[in-house]
Amino acid sequence: MTHSPAVGRIIIRWSACRDAALRLCTPGRPLPNLFAAVTLVALLAIPVAASFAAKPQFDGNVSFHRGEYALALKQLRPLADEGDPDAQLLMGIMYAEGKGVAPDPAEGIRWFRRAAEQGSSDAQWRLGIMYAEGSGVPRNDAEAIRWYRKAAERNPPAPQNELGRMYEEGRGAAPDIAEAIKWYRLAADQGFALGQYNLGRLYAQGRIVPEGDDEAVTWYRRAADQGYAPAQYNLGLMYASGRGIKRNYTDALKWYRLAAAQGSADAQWKIGTMYEEGNGVPLDMAEAVRWYTRAAELESADARYELGFLYLHGKGLRKDLPAAVKLFRQAAEQGHGAAQYALGIRYAQGQGVAKSDAEAMKWFRLAANQGLVAAQYAAAVRYRDGVGVAKDPAAALAWFRRAADQGFAPAQYNLALLYASGEGAAPDRLESYKWFSLAAARLPAGQERDAAVRNGEALAKALTPEDVAAAQKLVREWKPPGVQP
Repeated sequence: MTHSPAVGRIIIRWSACRDAALRLCTPGRPLPNLFAAVTLVALLAIPVAASFAAKPQFDGNVSFHRGEYALALKQLRPLADEGDPDAQLLMGIMYAEGKGVAPDPAEGIRWFRRAAEQGSSDAQWRLGIMYAEGSGVPRNDAEAIRWYRKAAERNPPAPQNELGRMYEEGRGAAPDIAEAIKWYRLAADQGFALGQYNLGRLYAQGRIVPEGDDEAVTWYRRAADQGYAPAQYNLGLMYASGRGIKRNYTDALKWYRLAAAQGSADAQWKIGTMYEEGNGVPLDMAEAVRWYTRAAELESADARYELGFLYLHGKGLRKDLPAAVKLFRQAAEQGHGAAQYALGIRYAQGQGVAKSDAEAMKWFRLAANQGLVAAQYAAAVRYRDGVGVAKDPAAALAWFRRAADQGFAPAQYNLALLYASGEGAAPDRLESYKWFSLAAARLPAGQERDAAVRNGEALAKALTPEDVAAAQKLVREWKPPGVQP
């Protein structure tokens, strides 16, 4: 018995597979297997088996989609050998992913290439992924972008989105945000949630227009309405911050909950902060702890830090210094700046760990390199005094300067002292006057502010009127971070 193409064709609708694919394709996290995500999607956005009319073809396709891969492999191989691109595509998937056969990415590449050279856009896309990941072939971003483009030009949205990502990241071609936007928009206009999310992200970052928050909300919402968790989370952020839309904690919580239900650790952490702060919900430390714990179990560095802080201060649960240190360390090792600083403090004070100035300095320096002003100041003090590290006035000045540039008044005061004394740099009375003046305007009332005022006045008496005018000009021209001149 033969089957007509209408009966024999097994086409999985894009909408039927989209949700499963999006659960895997979460930006900001390494994909466990991008190829596995593609398998869920692209059979899918691009019909794979459009020509399975004869019974062996039909049977092979059905076996594949039932998960009977060994049988599918046997049924499809003769067709693939005869040049059927749909059979070649499925052969490539099975070899690349080890379905019904030992994983063999190189053999998967061979089958994908045969199908791709016959114009299969799905195979072209998969071939691009193999080159981008270096799976079965040496990584080659130029080849990846070449195959992505071949697939994208035939208008399926998933390769268009990948091509946009390559241009955004400058992989396989020079970074080109205009090209990235072009391809993201083509995918987004077809309703592809990842394209919509990426377009919203670029609007939110001001990379399409300077003030793009309204558009960011529009595109995040379109992707969020399709169930894409990162878009739901980001839409929650927009509601919580009032960016591009009126601030509404209730709506923020709604979108966070939807993302959290899909396993978004970031959303779970944010729900915890809302319960801790009483935003959109009654303040409830037990609920805050519960959500922080859920997110921490998913390895959220933010949640681990927050939970560590609660253990440290006994807020919402029993005070437990070892538990706090453990959580701070976990988050710090993930690169969380505040946790690195908190761990440095524990080592500096010997709280929950053996006191170690060298270990404290290690963590302060890591946090300082991320721009954490308190850590920059702590590192500067230790370089100045030689605590946990060799004394280094030049390094001290550099770190005081970085903290001072962020508007941190104690760093401004200490920087002024170094410029006055010539430690770490040649003496510079104009720079010293500038930083004493800035510190005096920002320090709270007390001895340090009084000293900054006195030192500034003393310098003014030692300077010529022209130098005083030049120094005062430096003070007027200094702007705190985020303020345009």
